[in-house]
Amino acid sequence: QVQLVESGGGLAQAGGSLRLSCTASGSTFSRYTMAWFRRSPGKERTFVAYISWSGGATHYAESVLGRFAITRDDAKKMVYLQMDSLKPEDTAIYYCAATNNFHADYEAWCEYWGQGTQVTVSS
Repeated sequence: QVQLVESGGGLAQAGGSLRLSCTASGSTFSRYTMAWFRRSPGKERTFVAYISWSGGATHYAESVLGRFAITRDDAKKMVYLQMDSLKPEDTAIYYCAATNNFHADYEAWCEYWGQGTQVTVSS
């Protein structure tokens, strides 16, 4: 089992950057594929990015491709989401998730979730 805590959210201007962090507890972090999802106001939670348990595979939602980058540090039990060229439509609560599956681009495939961190992008 793994517990997840997100941090790094806040307010940014359009075109700016933020870096989200997710700290995990548990002894088998390196065996989980890690993902980021987000929930925009009034919308369903949607996939943003994932990085496989090996770190060898990443996958992004089309809306963030080329602007966001997901990385992980297994020694520190952390996963990061670097967000550049932010847009107002990136405003959302961002959630960290973990799964034993290789892929993690569907909410139903992720077994563990953090509480979320708010990101607000002003125009």
